[in-house]
Amino acid sequence: MDVPTPDLVCPDTTWAMGRVSSYGWGVWESRLHALFAVQCRYQLEDESAHLDEMPLMMSEEGFENEESDYHTLPRARIMQRKRGLEWFVCDGWKFLCTSCCGWLINICRRKKELKARTVWLGCPEKCEEKHPRNSIKNQKYNVFTFIPGVLYEQFKFFLNLYFLVISCSQFVPALKIGYLYTYWAPLGFVLAVTMTREAIDEFRRFQRDKEVNSQLYSKLTVRGKVQVKSSDIQVGDLIIVEKNQRIPSDMVFLRTSEKAGSCFIRTDQLDGETDWKLKVAVSCTQQLPALGDLFSISAYVYAQKPQMDIHSFEGTFTREDSDPPIHESLSIENTLWASTIVASGTVIGVVIYTGKETRSVMNTSNPKNKVGLLDLELNRLTKALFLALVALSIVMVTLQGFVGPWYRNLFRFLLLFSYIIPISLRVNLDMGKAVYGWMMMKDENIPGTVVRTSTIPEELGRLVYLLTDKTGTLTQNEMIFKRLHLGTVSYGADTMDEIQSHVRDSYSQMQSQAGGNNTGSTPLRKAQSSAPKVRKSVSSRIHEAVKAIVLCHNVTPVYESRAGVTEETEFAEADQDFSDENRTYQASSPDEVALVQWTESVGLTLVSRDLTSMQLKTPSGQVLSFCILQLFPFTSESKRMGVIVRDESTAEITFYMKGADVAMSPIVQYNDWLEEECGNMAREGLRTLVVAKKALTEEQYQDFEPMQSSSVESTHSTYTCAHRRLPLCPQSRYTQAKLSMHDRSLKVAAVVESLEREMELLCLTGVEDQLQADVRPTLEMLRNAGIKIWMLTGDKLETATCIAKSSHLVSRTQDIHIFRQVTSRGEAHLELNAFRRKHDCALVISGDSLEVCLKYYEHEFVELACQCPAVVCCRCSPTQKARIVTLLQQHTGRRTCAIGDGGNDVSMIQAADCGIGIEGKEGKQASLAADFSITQFRHIGRLLMVHGRNSYKRSAALGQFVMHRGLIISTMQAVFSSVFYFASVPLYQGFLMVGYATIYTMFPVFSLVLDQDVKPEMAMLYPELYKDLTKGRSLSFKTFLIWVLISIYQGGILMYGALVLFESEFVHVVAISFTALILTELLMVALTVRTWHWLMVVAEFLSLGCYVSSLAFLNEYFGIGRVSFGAFLDVAFITTVTFLWKVSAITVVSCLPLYVLKYLRRKLSPPSYCKLAS
Repeated sequence: MDVPTPDLVCPDTTWAMGRVSSYGWGVWESRLHALFAVQCRYQLEDESAHLDEMPLMMSEEGFENEESDYHTLPRARIMQRKRGLEWFVCDGWKFLCTSCCGWLINICRRKKELKARTVWLGCPEKCEEKHPRNSIKNQKYNVFTFIPGVLYEQFKFFLNLYFLVISCSQFVPALKIGYLYTYWAPLGFVLAVTMTREAIDEFRRFQRDKEVNSQLYSKLTVRGKVQVKSSDIQVGDLIIVEKNQRIPSDMVFLRTSEKAGSCFIRTDQLDGETDWKLKVAVSCTQQLPALGDLFSISAYVYAQKPQMDIHSFEGTFTREDSDPPIHESLSIENTLWASTIVASGTVIGVVIYTGKETRSVMNTSNPKNKVGLLDLELNRLTKALFLALVALSIVMVTLQGFVGPWYRNLFRFLLLFSYIIPISLRVNLDMGKAVYGWMMMKDENIPGTVVRTSTIPEELGRLVYLLTDKTGTLTQNEMIFKRLHLGTVSYGADTMDEIQSHVRDSYSQMQSQAGGNNTGSTPLRKAQSSAPKVRKSVSSRIHEAVKAIVLCHNVTPVYESRAGVTEETEFAEADQDFSDENRTYQASSPDEVALVQWTESVGLTLVSRDLTSMQLKTPSGQVLSFCILQLFPFTSESKRMGVIVRDESTAEITFYMKGADVAMSPIVQYNDWLEEECGNMAREGLRTLVVAKKALTEEQYQDFEPMQSSSVESTHSTYTCAHRRLPLCPQSRYTQAKLSMHDRSLKVAAVVESLEREMELLCLTGVEDQLQADVRPTLEMLRNAGIKIWMLTGDKLETATCIAKSSHLVSRTQDIHIFRQVTSRGEAHLELNAFRRKHDCALVISGDSLEVCLKYYEHEFVELACQCPAVVCCRCSPTQKARIVTLLQQHTGRRTCAIGDGGNDVSMIQAADCGIGIEGKEGKQASLAADFSITQFRHIGRLLMVHGRNSYKRSAALGQFVMHRGLIISTMQAVFSSVFYFASVPLYQGFLMVGYATIYTMFPVFSLVLDQDVKPEMAMLYPELYKDLTKGRSLSFKTFLIWVLISIYQGGILMYGALVLFESEFVHVVAISFTALILTELLMVALTVRTWHWLMVVAEFLSLGCYVSSLAFLNEYFGIGRVSFGAFLDVAFITTVTFLWKVSAITVVSCLPLYVLKYLRRKLSPPSYCKLAS
């Protein structure tokens, strides 16, 4: 059905217009505006209400409904909001606290409203408002906030806060139950390690910021050039930036040393694209005779308010001291954004935005402190242990009968059983993470890997969504020309020499004809146009196709040797430059560079280009000149680009056009091969372009654009000649369209389309974007591992779709649903319903359409997209990439990973649970901001399948074993207190408690970081094993409960066994039970290990040796209760056979049943990796 759109024409307007003659137009204009506003508001409200009644089809029943049954579609599943007390208990208190905190923060830090500004050239003092400093700051803390900030980050976790309270309680004499160092030493160690690591990271960030902010630039003043630091640059300053220098702030491009009045910049750290961008200087300032004349004119720039969009800019340049005043429109091509690099010449610009108002900073999100899912799970388990601790203490006090100061006894019991939550858990896990990071960096199979965030290695084993950049991540961004199809004949890589010979023959034949014919070019052209049409030879068709390819583009040849050439000698050395081996091509699209490089390889070379002309060199060395009359740049809407050129030797005017097959098919003359061949090339993973031409007569072109203004380029053109102030002809349809202030792009397109009729189809080209090494098998491995892959790119839709196919991100059997461009809620509504009917198809959507969908149907869109096997988002800004990551985290609750290589990927990398940066052609910005840095995309397979798996499995086992170690000794303490009439007396004193968690058991327990359940080769061969990790079965409440039961069983056996078997030697119960406890822990480590490492064996015997050798020095600790009880270690007693067999018996009873259960489980219900290993 048709969605109603607001009609701006009010029924009363006819009456109103009739009364205009009676009243002043100003009065009626204001009334009419008010009337229109009311009318629009009511109609928009009606539309919104109508759409609310038209639910999205989110259930299976709606599949059979036709579009006409739109009103009957079932309602979307909406999360019902909880009300009343239930809402407050579940989520309301969080919401209220967050709202109050946010309100207070906004009151304290009032954010300055961003406004448009007027910037006078070279006069910062004329700025009406104060603008931020031009300094970069990536630090998280300052001198005053460092210690409070780090302590907050540590103690916001329940585990650390709990031990802080326990340690502080030991300063109270009535509550003291041991030595202070037994509590403060482990806590102090954890805090010292954390603060040292944070201090080092913060200092490195400070050094990097200082290096950037201290870079010197030349500032132009009335007195000449002065050196100024980047951080001291102000709005209104005139800054000179040399070649290969970073642009320090957002500027408007005023002048350049390049003769053409334009320059190239590299934007890889801003938008991730490695291709150079052409920027055009303001013509008024470029034409000034000398640099110092910038201060002799009175001029200003009016710039729009700072915003995040890096692809657009609106502003004006005004010179007031001329008569009449000069006004020039400014667009994106007149800007130089911060963090880009000048690639050619020297540029002078006026600063319009500084610091946090620059585009690059506004598109960079603040880094967050990332916390792994395993840490959050352990935090929840420690809370459960704390509840158990409180419950056990209350039971003890209750059984005691609440005698005396029972509340003091309750707190003492809480301290006695505090080892249920071991402080060593934090120490062991942090040390384990450091080991995992070291192993990753030392892995020879993934050289160059760097671990920058050592706190989240386990996240690599829990990922469900992988969001990847395209350019430089999946692809090398190197295009290679692969195929030329003329309809009847096709040329591949092995037959390019035939094309070369055809081109050579064609131009030699033309040269001989030109030499023998001295007549003028005009009669020749008339004779050619009046000749009857004959079938062209293959040679002439190849010649026309190659000529069209070398003329229809936005490529500029660049010569490095010109760097030292002055403007006076540049023309004299032009011929020498044309044959220079250092020629490189630059364009906004690597496809075009590949095409021009290919034409050079077959003999026709682009040797020079400026804003108004092109020169080609033929195989024989002859230079052909062409005048560029019009240029129609590529847009995502038109999907094609065109150029009108005049051959200066023959005065022929030709309109060349190339573009996507869907855009070119209706334009070219009828043929029966284009669609089929486009499909064939697409299946090969080639990017196709259709090339066509149309010869224009003088009259046809005059009707389109009069010659006197033919050099005035479109406002949207990449090559703009706006500095040519020529009189405009009112009869020109194209000029009128360009001057239109409403729907200019639509009107210009309509005029251009009048030329795009019955064009002659010349050829079809196929270009391959080379993928990174082993991208296809890596993506297939990740897909088999259950990881859903989303490609987020700033590139155009056709390119992104082609790469998705060629990289096998989308398998050959899957359909692709291209989400059409939507601009309103109604269009998004209809398109989402159309997409809902598709099954098992990949989604391709543009950033603009995505923005509309998320504005109105965020939940529904994310739910639909998450069901797709793959999603491709093209034309994404850096902020959009980060927002998509955040949406996936919020709506799915699953772990996300972002991987990229450019500065435009930093926000996405920092927003993801796990960020991976690739060091590539686009610099190290993404690599430095990431948690993990790799050198090639294929390394991510081993990083996830092997190191991610091992990190998660090992940390899960280590964490649970450390908790088991605390639970078993707390169980023994509970049994001991029960025997002694519920007295709050510690079983083990001083160094025994510290030694138990350190030298006696630390080495074997920590050796679990060397354990592995699956060999690396097996993990890579069967990526399906990774799916089990995402379910979190290695560390869950189920496995935790099993370890709790094991701890209660073993603690009870050890304590009761010691009391029963040694009734006659009761005074030695501490030595007996502690010895059995150490042996049990060593055997339990052996039970837990799945693959033995020689260091594990060394750790077992080392710990046992440490315990045996320390018995002679710790006799005062082996008494019952405190040392003052008088009990001591009897060396003669522990050397008897009776002691040894009874300790052995207790140990066997505590461990043997567990070994039997483990053996039966491995036999009856082995895990999946055991089946593969067998």
